[in-house]
Amino acid sequence: MGNLDRLQLLIQFTKEEPENPFNWYALALEYINSDPEETTGIFDELLKSHPDYLPTYYTSAQFFAGQNQPEKAKQIFESGIDLAEKLKEIKALKELKNAFQNFIFENDLD
Repeated sequence: MGNLDRLQLLIQFTKEEPENPFNWYALALEYINSDPEETTGIFDELLKSHPDYLPTYYTSAQFFAGQNQPEKAKQIFESGIDLAEKLKEIKALKELKNAFQNFIFENDLD
């Protein structure tokens, strides 16, 4: 399946099940290297409309860090860590904390 076919399929999934955060997350991942503006909109909407969808936090924080938006990335990492603690998702919590520490170090943040 080519990228265009996969993109069209994911768009169809978001139309069929707009309330399913995984469909939007998968669409954001598909756009991540080709359309940063579209990716930004999808991640922003996911974080707003589905704040309990934990996978969004790691990936979107990394994305916004790469888009030279360190303050936004920092806030997303912190929110993701809080959510992982609340949900008692130990593996995700460790991954988020590790990525956040690397992010802080790489960006000389305190």
